[in-house]
Amino acid sequence: MPMSIGTLDDALARLAHEDGVLVRVEATEGSAPREAGTWMLVWAQGLTATIGGGQLEFQAIDEARGLLKSPAAEPLRKRYPLGPSLGQCCGGVVHLSMRRVGAADAAELRRQLTEHLAPVAIFGGGHVGLALARLLATLPYSVRWIDSRDGVFPDALPAQVHTEHSEPVQDAVATLLPGTHVLIMSFSHAEDLDIVIACLRRLRERGDLPYVGLIGSKTKWATFRHRLEARGFAEAEMARITCPIGVPGVTGKEPEVIAVAVAAQLLQRRAAAG
Repeated sequence: MPMSIGTLDDALARLAHEDGVLVRVEATEGSAPREAGTWMLVWAQGLTATIGGGQLEFQAIDEARGLLKSPAAEPLRKRYPLGPSLGQCCGGVVHLSMRRVGAADAAELRRQLTEHLAPVAIFGGGHVGLALARLLATLPYSVRWIDSRDGVFPDALPAQVHTEHSEPVQDAVATLLPGTHVLIMSFSHAEDLDIVIACLRRLRERGDLPYVGLIGSKTKWATFRHRLEARGFAEAEMARITCPIGVPGVTGKEPEVIAVAVAAQLLQRRAAAG
């Protein structure tokens, strides 16, 4: 069975030319391969994304292809006991929905499949920002990518990445969604400091940015700490800033290596928060 594991962009582009069946995990009971909200698109040939593989996915693909062969078929909702009926060691129960979708559904699908993603703001359109934006778009995040310069963003970006020009760049901090994870890596240390100050002021007023990470060394952070102290920020407030960023032990300085280390740190925090 030909299979293509791709992104939401692949799915939306393909819908312009052929119908597919959207399969979503609506709910789970006990242990299951993937959590509620997980999706895949089933085509006459191939797949985009996955609901976890194994017999569950095999049966779901078969059901979905049945919908493709019957254009008038109604959407399905099915309950799959993983242990008794499918022989999967997870042993839980998965509830799936399936419906046929086409070109007319593309805009609504984009909204539905991205609205529950965790928000991340990347300040800085450089090489590390680009590597991070592309990597986070493959993970359960919606990315707001911000820079003060015009023309720094590439033309083609994943559906989960939204670019924004802000001058001065720190003004964008006030408009971030509550719960946004912030990553600061602009082209300028002066801009970085302005963004950090804006984040600290927002944390002082609203306390709704769970993670603020600043790219740089311990030396850079020591310099920033002195400047922040001079502006009246307390030790407890400055402790809300993570610098350096990324999981310990990953020492490479290539943009892609930094991106992996930072994404891993965000995922660790996500898991710890439950």
